[in-house]
Amino acid sequence: MLILYCHPNCSTCKKAKKWLEKAGIAYEERDIRLQNPDADTLLALRQKSGLPLKRFFNTSGMQYRALALSEKLPEMSEEELLCLLASDGMLVKRPLLVSDSMVLVGFREEAWAKALGQ
Repeated sequence: MLILYCHPNCSTCKKAKKWLEKAGIAYEERDIRLQNPDADTLLALRQKSGLPLKRFFNTSGMQYRALALSEKLPEMSEEELLCLLASDGMLVKRPLLVSDSMVLVGFREEAWAKALGQ
């Protein structure tokens, strides 16, 4: 089962949902504000994805800018980064598509098509 963490008002999330529906791919939707992954889950997602943890941050979001995270992230430990991401779903890059075997961060149609065999 695919889990799609998204924000209802996010235009990129809407594009991703439309793409999944058009491709006939079933998924469970989770509002990232209300059901944000906890630190342990985020660590598992990072490990599964092979991506650096900094790629999980929504660098274009208002929260990211308000907290001046572009300056703070390089000095933070992995544990601090995980706790920060787990504290506020609006800091997490979205959409976040998760299955037992993969994690896709952000929506890039070509990457999703390749990962999902479309």
